[in-house]
Amino acid sequence: MRVFWDTPYCLDLPEGHRFPMEKYSLIPQQLLREGIIENTQLRVPTPCAWEDASLCHDDAYLYKLKHLKLSKAEQRRSGFPLSQALIDRELLIVGGTMQAVEYALKNGIAYNVAGGTHHAYSDRAEGFCLLNDIAISSMYALKNLEVKKVLVVDLDVHQGNGTAQIFSDNDKVFTFSMHGAHNYPLKKEQSDLDLPMPDDCSDDEYLSTLNNILPQLISKTRPDLIHYQCGVDVLKSDKLGRLGLSIEACKERDQIVLSLTHNKGVPTVCTMGGGYSPDIKTIVNAHVETYRIGANLHL
Repeated sequence: MRVFWDTPYCLDLPEGHRFPMEKYSLIPQQLLREGIIENTQLRVPTPCAWEDASLCHDDAYLYKLKHLKLSKAEQRRSGFPLSQALIDRELLIVGGTMQAVEYALKNGIAYNVAGGTHHAYSDRAEGFCLLNDIAISSMYALKNLEVKKVLVVDLDVHQGNGTAQIFSDNDKVFTFSMHGAHNYPLKKEQSDLDLPMPDDCSDDEYLSTLNNILPQLISKTRPDLIHYQCGVDVLKSDKLGRLGLSIEACKERDQIVLSLTHNKGVPTVCTMGGGYSPDIKTIVNAHVETYRIGANLHL
């Protein structure tokens, strides 16, 4: 198991900003403290090249990012104030997921402590996402790594709208999003398979739905690579989520996904996605469980 993390660049966010940046340094610390990983399994990624970003994003949009030309309205849509540090960080996130793909194809599983930037469209930023690491690394794998089919399993509470838009006409990538029906984004895109879940969805309803769908989906699509967006904003405690999952159900969700991918021998890349519970310990511990499950499966 290999972890790629991207904390060399810290962002100076406005006071009261809701994005929990500190989790990206706390997760590796907790993994080391608990002995789930060793220092040798941590890697600082190489930034994504602009040429690779262009596999999924429009040249005009990338020019704006590269030269810090986003308008005020475009920055508000992204959720971040634009800066060179932000762009550097975004390129590191994508680079980490690309390198995680390469490692997973050889060794079965890899993680990016950040990543899961599924709201980034081909031509614009949205929802704390400027570059879509899942999309870029999928296209990179299809182009360069002898991957023929990618399955995106997006279980963040928010629909993977950017990923759905980017791959709307690409039959080599199957996009599956199981998300809160009434949560952001207000206007959903159409994934290859969308499962909108009701507000306050119970543990049993969520897990039974996932159990009924995912095994058949993997068998049907027969992917060479799975991207698992495992946001923990599905928790009942989450400030931006509207589902009702317990910590145990979130853990069971990861167990279902990672056991299936392991048993079927499909290389899997996990990206952390969202998590906005008031207590940072809740966020970190929920993410750490994802690593613990993978470590136990891939001894």
